[in-house]
Amino acid sequence: MTTPITLPAIGGELCGGFYGGQIRIDGQLYALIVAPKATGEIDDTAWAETCKGLPGAKSYNNGYTNTQAMFDAGSALGMWAWTLNINGHTDWYLPSQDELEVLHRNLKPTAEPNWCYGRSGINLAAVEPTQPYTPESPMQTSAEIFREGGSEAFDSEYYWTSTQHAGYEAYAWCQSFYYGNQVNDRKFSELRARAVRRLPI
Repeated sequence: MTTPITLPAIGGELCGGFYGGQIRIDGQLYALIVAPKATGEIDDTAWAETCKGLPGAKSYNNGYTNTQAMFDAGSALGMWAWTLNINGHTDWYLPSQDELEVLHRNLKPTAEPNWCYGRSGINLAAVEPTQPYTPESPMQTSAEIFREGGSEAFDSEYYWTSTQHAGYEAYAWCQSFYYGNQVNDRKFSELRARAVRRLPI
């Protein structure tokens, strides 16, 4: 049985980090918690040092199982996230493609227009499921510390997800925190990453 918790406003402090929104994974509703930037974010890191595929890291919404597969395969990024101990919590992981989209939608740092081509913004795991972006939606977050220049703000760059590309095992997905688009990049490219944890609600 899930213990009821009171959720703060988006960007508010929650259980070792900051509340980033909700997602449904295998029928279970979760609150996503973003790690503090000072201890839960890294720069210039590869997704993996090899192009070898990881069958266990292809989930679009379950970053926890993706990250475990990365860790088991010896990925330095997976090991970084899987072994974090922040504010007494040791269940941090690298967010999946859908989880990181939820964070961009709710914690978008800039007021720049959004990428509105293809399927950008469609997220069936989000609560509620979301439609494609418009130039104005999502808007810049109202959480001051996550706005551009704020102490917890995502940089206006690409961040790795833990989701390997389903068709090209040498690639993994990443999320822009500038325009909001999701693209795939070679696993040995060096991008930013931010850890999360989740609570059943």
